[in-house]
Amino acid sequence: MKSKARITAIGTYVPEKKLLNEDLEKMVDTNDEWIVQRTGIKERRIAGGKEYASNLAYHAIENLIKKYKKDLDDVDCIIVTTTTSDYAFPSVACQIQNHFNIPSTGAFDLNATCAGFTYALHLANNLITSEAHKKILVVATETLSKVTDYKDRTTCILFGDGAGAVLVEYDKENPSFLASHMGTNGEGGINVYRTTFAATMDGNPLNSTGKMVQNGREVYKWASRTLPLGIQQLLIKTGLTEEEINWFIPHSANLRMIESICEKSGFPIEKTLTSMKYFGNTSSASIPLSLNLGIEDGKVRNGDTLLLYGFGGGLTHLGLILTWNLNN
Repeated sequence: MKSKARITAIGTYVPEKKLLNEDLEKMVDTNDEWIVQRTGIKERRIAGGKEYASNLAYHAIENLIKKYKKDLDDVDCIIVTTTTSDYAFPSVACQIQNHFNIPSTGAFDLNATCAGFTYALHLANNLITSEAHKKILVVATETLSKVTDYKDRTTCILFGDGAGAVLVEYDKENPSFLASHMGTNGEGGINVYRTTFAATMDGNPLNSTGKMVQNGREVYKWASRTLPLGIQQLLIKTGLTEEEINWFIPHSANLRMIESICEKSGFPIEKTLTSMKYFGNTSSASIPLSLNLGIEDGKVRNGDTLLLYGFGGGLTHLGLILTWNLNN
């Protein structure tokens, strides 16, 4: 079914506080050279003690409204993707509805971890294309610093906080969405998790501290194997070649991982946009942060063809090919 949905606005926000590699040197056995060599990360933004996923989301939405002069009164659905909501319930989406006093809208949170933003866009596109909705606010917001174990030198160097928001609106003449590809490898869930109630997974004992736990080597192997195949499926669906993609925007997990994916997929790293250097791994917020940086730097322009690919815990992944036509 041909898409009838267009992305019409984007906004982002990151907290003011920075956590530099030099700061981490005082906390665990690590150093700037080691971190940069293995991850490409120089610094991350950290939410304050009373700053939560909802607060970051509000700022990102306010940024969107200010830049694109958008009105939220006719938003008829709010989809928030997060793994670090303020509460188990109410959802961050419900908090957004209340904060902006949006009069008549559905609201729910979605958890697809680092693939959350592309999952939410995919869902918004289908809801609008089916004409069930006309204007959907999609928000990715994460405060990973609150669930990071700062005694674990292998994970604490990675994660930061941030948020991004986009509006997806009905427009059958100038749709953004060209193709999608999704998949799941649930047996790999043990390789990156954060516990709540259960203390085992498939009979295997878990680290039940409530902090993130990751087997980076296994996640790296899975992503480096899975994404090139997914990208190939997206290109087949659209009939496009790698050369016709203006920008590849993957989840900013780790620069070495992105380089491996690019090498196997045929994308030059020069045509790849990331946000990990100064924001770290912000899970579902990393793609909108990367996209917005590309816009602000004058790289992403109207008419560009973009390939967005989210991947992470689950293990799950979803890629999208879009036409970037914000101002039509």
